[in-house]
Formats: sequence, structure tokens, C-alpha cells
Amino acid sequence: MKKNTKGQKASPAKSGDILATLQERFEKNMARHRGISWTSVQARLAKSPAKMRSLSAMEESGGEPDVIALDKKTGEVIFFDCSAETPSGRRSLCYDKEALASRKEHKPKDSAVNMANAMGIELLTEEEYRQLQELGEFDTKTSSWVKTPADVRKLGGAVFCDRRYGRVFLYHNGAESYYAVRGFRGSLRI
Repeated sequence: MKKNTKGQKASPAKSGDILATLQERFEKNMARHRGISWTSVQARLAKSPAKMRSLSAMEESGGEPDVIALDKKTGEVIFFDCSAETPSGRRSLCYDKEALASRKEHKPKDSAVNMANAMGIELLTEEEYRQLQELGEFDTKTSSWVKTPADVRKLGGAVFCDRRYGRVFLYHNGAESYYAVRGFRGSLRI
């Protein structure tokens, strides 16, 4: 995704499509958001039309965004990518812009951080990734970059997670590495 979508509004037709998709997913997966009503989510979405473009980008890239929590302090609705495997439209990416620039040949098409910024979303943190895994089993065949601590990144590394053998694992790799089965999951607060 080349274009920065922050602040852009989704077209009315597209907004209706994404709303219907989100509502259907919400109602099908009630265990992910116990105690939250679709009416309250929809009201929050109506107040933040610019964020609809980010939700559309999450959906279009295979993320299957869904509500996973309500921030009790801010009232924000929190969406995570809930696709069974890392989103198919966000794979084969190195970690960030610096990692992409450091590759002299065989560069990936983009970086996870850059693509997330263009979509107007955040990479999941390790804690958020583990929170997601409490809602189901995700990334049993793929892996997802997660927000890397600055001290690790400064040394050239980046971290990613997956689920194998009934457990969630955190690993490290050079930030410039990329694989066909590694992408990233994002979050969006509305």
C-alpha cells in the first residue's frame, strides 16, 4: 500500500460494505468481545469516519479486523487483526524502513512498520499478541512481526511471534530478514 491513508475518509459505499463485514464478524465471534454491544461499536465508528479507511485497509489486506476490547479509561474500541494466519496481503516484509534500506539486493516490497503507518494502524506489541492468542489459536503456520523494543532494534534485531506446540513463542531475527510466511498484525483504536 503506497498511499498514506491517515485522515482520509472511506467512500460511503465502501463504508457500508466494511460496516456490514465488521458487524457480521462481530456477531459471529462474540467470545472475543464479551460485554460489548455492536450498537456501541457502531456509534464509535460513526464518530470517527477517517478510521474507516484504516479498517478497510486491514480488511483488504486479509487481516479480518474484529473488536477485542474496550479501553475502560478512554472508551476507545480496540480492533486487532483476527485472521487465522498472518494477513496474506502483508507478508514477505522486513521489519522497518532502515532494514529495507540496508538490503543491497533481493529487497522485499516494503517493511512492516512502513505498511502499518501507511494503513494508519500500529503493529501489535508482544503483550497485545499474547492477548490475541487468549482469544483463539492464531499463526499456527505463519508468524507475525511485533513492535520491537528500541534497544533490540538499535542492535539490528527485530522480534516476531507465532503459535506452535500449543504455546506462543517470541523469537528474534535480523530486522532486514523477510519470509513468505511472516507478516504483521495490527491494532486500531477508535
